[in-house]
Amino acid sequence: MRGVIRFLQAENVRPSKIHRRHVAVYGEHVMNAASVRKWCTMFTNGRTDIHDAERSGRPSVITDALKQKVNRIILENRHFTISEVYEQCPEVSRRVVYEIVTEYLQYRKICARWVPRMLTDAHKAARMGAALMFLERYKRDGNAFLDQIVPGDETWISHNTPTSKRQTMDWHHAQSPKGPRKFKLHQPEN
Repeated sequence: MRGVIRFLQAENVRPSKIHRRHVAVYGEHVMNAASVRKWCTMFTNGRTDIHDAERSGRPSVITDALKQKVNRIILENRHFTISEVYEQCPEVSRRVVYEIVTEYLQYRKICARWVPRMLTDAHKAARMGAALMFLERYKRDGNAFLDQIVPGDETWISHNTPTSKRQTMDWHHAQSPKGPRKFKLHQPEN
């Protein structure tokens, strides 16, 4: 808009006509006539820049020292809540703490990933040994060996961990490795 005002004002078009042309092209919700007159006056007085000048506003309360303080608090306890960090940083608001954590430090909240069962190295080795034994017997006996196999199901016994999936949530950087695992407890079917 200001570029058009500057162009038309340089061609000696009156501010009222410039405003009417703006309304005709862009509709009723454009710069008002008083603003068009103000910009025409500024361009007449020698202004050439059509952009807003830098304004002095309220200084940011987010400093490098505050970011480092919040990061130290996070590294001490990855299970933190924004309220806990806010209590340790009373000089800023809860919103500012959240902004530091998510935008400046780029942490995000990650839940533990559900996996069906935890296999130890011993479990994996036993399964590999059984599979190799079956392959050797199949090579030796052929399909007669397969007819002798009775399929069954394994019995897994696990202990109850009182933490819920939500209680396992941690804050991690986007570049952090995958989050922790939480193993599902299967209820026997009746």
